[in-house]
Amino acid sequence: MTLVNLLGSKWRLVLSVLFICIIISELVYCHKDAQEQRRSPGKKAKTGKPKQAKAVKKGPLPVKPKPKVKAPMQAQNLLIQVINRGKFLKVGETISVHAGDTLELRCRGKPVQWALPSYLEEEDEGRLRIVQHERYGVLTLINTTGADTGEYTCYPMFCEDTDCRKNYDKAIKVFVFFPDPQELFVPSSDYYEVIQLRSNWPTRLPCQVTSPAANVTLHREFPPVEVAVDGTEISFNVKKGFTIHRPRPYHAGALYCVANLGGLRQSSTKYMLIYVNYPMAPPAPIIQASSTSLTAGDNLRVSCTVMGERNVAVEITWEYPGQQIGRPLYTLESINSVGGGATGQQIQSILLVDEVRDVDQGAYTCTAENLQGSKSVSTTVKVLPKAKPPKP
Repeated sequence: MTLVNLLGSKWRLVLSVLFICIIISELVYCHKDAQEQRRSPGKKAKTGKPKQAKAVKKGPLPVKPKPKVKAPMQAQNLLIQVINRGKFLKVGETISVHAGDTLELRCRGKPVQWALPSYLEEEDEGRLRIVQHERYGVLTLINTTGADTGEYTCYPMFCEDTDCRKNYDKAIKVFVFFPDPQELFVPSSDYYEVIQLRSNWPTRLPCQVTSPAANVTLHREFPPVEVAVDGTEISFNVKKGFTIHRPRPYHAGALYCVANLGGLRQSSTKYMLIYVNYPMAPPAPIIQASSTSLTAGDNLRVSCTVMGERNVAVEITWEYPGQQIGRPLYTLESINSVGGGATGQQIQSILLVDEVRDVDQGAYTCTAENLQGSKSVSTTVKVLPKAKPPKP
């Protein structure tokens, strides 16, 4: 073998090794570029074409827990009942505590004020205790009886410096029953209670029971009969008693309630219902003088007329110039039925002034008043001097 051939073989070997190295380097570079591409999918490869990302199956996305929103505190949750020691019970609209047991209510607020049944407002036997702590007030009533049944109200107080007033918007109420096996009705010192049946206002017969489980019915004393309670004309609420929603004359009379529970039957206080026909509105008087300009010595008549509802009392009073000198009041009064079926009435008062003088000149005012209010109207009268007789 010649030297030239030997050298040629070596160069070919060297070139082959170099070519293989270049290919290996290119592969390493491409591998690194692919890794870069996977880490940055938005970047383009060196060839200028975006590489297709391989589809990867994903499981359900983890649900991020929503931030807890603190619900607004309900007013009733601010008042709780303490049962024994360390046990608390949220109160509803009503609760029951057996007569003889202790009632303990805790109301959140600094400070708070309590409203109690009228019977307890005057309690002086030491059974009631009210204590204000830093963040809440506590009402404690021991040796309870059926007479303690009623509504208990907690008023959070709004204070500025030393001036405090009740926050009526945030008042919390609970009706507390004290079931007594011997007393189905809340005791009363009155045998009869007189109640007005106002024609324009619902009338309530308390008939307050000590237990919400008692069955209560309404009765008329004479003639002895049970009164129908249909829920519309008359309804019953265990916290309020019976309500006559639209009183009428036939509702008047002596009524009472009867309660039944566990074989025990008791009657309530008797209620004497007196019907009063209240007017729908204040009266609207009309005043008119026989003349607004008179000559001294003439007679004056001033009338005041009111149109109203039948059997509704209207009182008419007068103010007139002659009062200043003590001129007595002379009036004529009349009441006449008007309208179809005599459903209305006309009330009239006529003020009489004989032989008017200078002191009778001025404003005449008529005021008409009923149970709904009063209204006044006036008219002015002028008194002219007598004409002097002509000289002979």
